[in-house]
Amino acid sequence: MTRREIAIHGGLFLATCATTYLAGGAYFAATLMTILVCHEAGHYYFGRRHGVPVSLPYFIPLPPKISLGTLGAVIRMDQPISDRRKLFDVGVAGPIAGLVVAIPLLVIGLQLSKIGPPGPDSVIEGNSILYALLKYATFGRWLPADGVDVVLHPMAFAAWVGFLITMINLLPIGQLDGGHVARAALGQSHEKWSGRFHVVLPIIGLAVGGVMFGVALDAGRSVPSALRYASYGFIPWTIWSLLLAFMKRQSGEYHPPVGDEPLDARRRRAAMCVLVIFLLIATPVPFRPVL
Repeated sequence: MTRREIAIHGGLFLATCATTYLAGGAYFAATLMTILVCHEAGHYYFGRRHGVPVSLPYFIPLPPKISLGTLGAVIRMDQPISDRRKLFDVGVAGPIAGLVVAIPLLVIGLQLSKIGPPGPDSVIEGNSILYALLKYATFGRWLPADGVDVVLHPMAFAAWVGFLITMINLLPIGQLDGGHVARAALGQSHEKWSGRFHVVLPIIGLAVGGVMFGVALDAGRSVPSALRYASYGFIPWTIWSLLLAFMKRQSGEYHPPVGDEPLDARRRRAAMCVLVIFLLIATPVPFRPVL
């Protein structure tokens, strides 16, 4: 590795540390960067272990005023992985490594958090099954409820963001981590299934937005106000769909071809576990305003 490459990787890492600090403070930045580093380290370790030419991670800083300070990180591969076993191991290692640290950090962050009424102009983070269970285990009640919710400590919020990033990465489409896992498990038929899953994303957004529109109307909101509320359910799924369409257009296909040798039984069972994990951390509405 050249000095220039080291400077690029190190500079992007330090820049992302700075932007996440400006976005949420020291606890937020340290927690989120720890999760991201572990996520990328999982990919890097198994890539090197399997002899795949992978780079160090390129962290992506974003302006803190309009974002959470980062878009995550990516690792460059000089050539696609055609071996399905290697593709599975490299693809699954990142999300699992990230969650291994995100879960205990979230538990600690929740213990540092308090329960209280959200502010009138505040935005509430979305629930997943696992997140709701961890809040119940910590506070002994399902939240939000009865006009109160968890007022998240910055560590808890960063760990929740780690959950959200992992959920997006585990979408079984294209060249996302979940796409690598699905491609390794399904083989060449994954290209067809990626197209089908891709079509479903905006449909999910419409369904979620429709439910939120009805809830807002029942709460006494006007139609324009209810539409704004519903947009918090529709827009994220649309954005993810557009990003996947851009990735497909850049490469000309959802995912490079892989070999015909199927995964062994152990990895097939692990692929089913990944699906369960995705369902546990799936967050249909990442953020929503208080009704």
